[in-house]
Amino acid sequence: MPHRPSELTPTLETLAHNSAGPLHWLATATAMAAVIAAAGLVQPDAAATGHPTAPANGPRAPQAAAAPDPARVTYPLDCKGLPVAVTATAQGDLDGDGRPETVAAVRCDAGSGTPPHAIYVLVQDKTPGAAPRVVATLLEAGKRQTATDLTIRDGIVTASLLGYSSPEVPRYSPDVKQLAKWRWSGGKFRQELTNSDAKSV
Repeated sequence: MPHRPSELTPTLETLAHNSAGPLHWLATATAMAAVIAAAGLVQPDAAATGHPTAPANGPRAPQAAAAPDPARVTYPLDCKGLPVAVTATAQGDLDGDGRPETVAAVRCDAGSGTPPHAIYVLVQDKTPGAAPRVVATLLEAGKRQTATDLTIRDGIVTASLLGYSSPEVPRYSPDVKQLAKWRWSGGKFRQELTNSDAKSV
């Protein structure tokens, strides 16, 4: 059964509301348990978590919340005037609050070459008409990696990260592959990296 958050286990939304300034993320390339992001998700409505009175014509299941639409988000990615391209998305409940989040792999749409990816966690505000927003950065574009095979399963975000063993390696031929996993735990996203041998991928 999925873990349900309590007052002692903050959701992403709780942390965002308690923050007085802009959110900053930490990113590392360590092999295990690197804390890289923390932020906030919208708490479930009371009707979704309580026990509302059944209507006269019988009980109705609560309508499932929609995952954030990545096409409506303004991403914190500096593309020097180029458009932003969302190349992969995955949806799922990452913090156990019953509302889905969207994880998006985003890069500059350069038209040629291999622009690096950033990976963002998106949430949908409950305010009517509000656009989704970025609340966490799982992968920074400055890491110069390309993300593939983005998935969410059992609350864990997984992606294959392609990179380079040295500056001499051509940008069109990454030679390092890592399997990255991110899990929301203790009010933070924690990252686990599994390195492969340097080879052409």
